Amino acid sequence: MRAGLRAVVAAGGTGGHLFPAAALSQALALRGFEVHLVTDERARQYGGDFPARDTHLIAAASPSEGAIFLRANALLTLAAGTLSARRLLKRIEPGAVIGFGGYPAVPPLLAAAWLGIPTLLHESNAVIGRANRFLAPSARVIAKGFAVLEGLPEGLQPRVHLTGNPVRPMVLEAARTPFPGGSDGKLRVLVTGGSQGARIFSDIVPAAIALLAEDDRRKLIFVQQARSEDVTRVCSAYAALGMDAEVKPFFPDLPARMAQAHLVIARAGASTVSELAVIGRPAILVPLPHALDQDQAANAGQLAATGAAAVAAQSVFSPQWLASSLSEVLSDMPALAARAAAARRVGIPDAADRLARLVQGLTSDKDKAHETAG
Repeated sequence: MRAGLRAVVAAGGTGGHLFPAAALSQALALRGFEVHLVTDERARQYGGDFPARDTHLIAAASPSEGAIFLRANALLTLAAGTLSARRLLKRIEPGAVIGFGGYPAVPPLLAAAWLGIPTLLHESNAVIGRANRFLAPSARVIAKGFAVLEGLPEGLQPRVHLTGNPVRPMVLEAARTPFPGGSDGKLRVLVTGGSQGARIFSDIVPAAIALLAEDDRRKLIFVQQARSEDVTRVCSAYAALGMDAEVKPFFPDLPARMAQAHLVIARAGASTVSELAVIGRPAILVPLPHALDQDQAANAGQLAATGAAAVAAQSVFSPQWLASSLSEVLSDMPALAARAAAARRVGIPDAADRLARLVQGLTSDKDKAHETAG
C-alpha cells in the first residue's frame, strides 16, 4: 500500500474528540485508506469499536494546568511523546496526519511537521482550543466545525475550510425523522447534559415544572438524562407532579430520542449543537460555565443566531426562568417547527465526507511532490 492511502488520526481520549475522528475514519476507509488512531489512555473506556487498523497510545499532558513543576513535567512528557510519535510515523509512513484536538494530538502533529508529512487540524468548537491554537501555524489545512471560528492565530484564515462536525451514523439516521406533529397537544422534551448527565438539570428542571399550571404540566412528556445518583430523586419529583417522564443515566439511542422531541434542553458541546442542527431540533442551551475558552457559549451562540436556540447562562438558568420559557413555548407550539427548520438549515450532514476530501487532497499533493522529486 502506498503512503498516500494511509492516514493517522490523532485525538484526545474523550467522546468530543473521538466521535468526529471515528466518523472521518469510516469515511476514509470507504475511500480505501488504512487508518491508524493515536490517542491516550482515556480512549480505553470507549472499547475497541474505533474504526482503525491499530490504536497507538502516546504519552501526553497539558502544560497549561497546575503548579510550575507540573507544567514543566507536562512539557517533558510532550517532548517524549513527540519522539515516540516520530518513530511511529516513520514506521507507518502515512500520507497525512489529522488532529482533532486535545493535548494527545500534539505529539503526532508535531512529529508529522518535523517529518514533512502534511497535517490537517479539525476544530469542532466555535473557539479554537489551546492545543489546536498551538498546532495551527504548522498545519497545511484547518477545518472548522462552525461558520465562525474565534481565536485563530493571525494570518491563517486562507487555510481554513468549513466542513462542519462529523456526526455518528445514528445521527444521520435520526435526521430522516420528520419533526413530530402536535395533533395530540403534547410537548415532548428531551433533557440531556452530556455523556455523564448534568446535575443542574436534575436540580432545575423538575423544580421548574412544579411552577407551571397543572393544565400545562399535563401537556408535557419528558425524557431526561440524569446522573445515576440523581435518577431516583428526579423520578420521585416527576411522580409527585403526576408527570409522564422517563429518566435514565444513559440512552444508547440518544439521537433517536432527539429526533422524537419537539424541544431539547442541553449543554452546548460541539457534538450536541452539531447534532441538533443536523437532526433539526430547537433547543434551550445552557453552556458549561467553567470552560477555559468559553467554547460552549460560542457554540450555543452559533445556533442561537439562527433563531433555533434560546441560550441561558448557568447563573440565569433558574426554575423561574425555565418555567417562564416553557410557558412561552406552550403558548405558541407551532413556532417550534419553524425553529426546527432554522436549525436544519445550518446543519452539515456530510461533514465527514467534506473532511475526507480534504485529506485526499493532502495525500494527492504529497504524491505529486514525490513524483516531482523523483
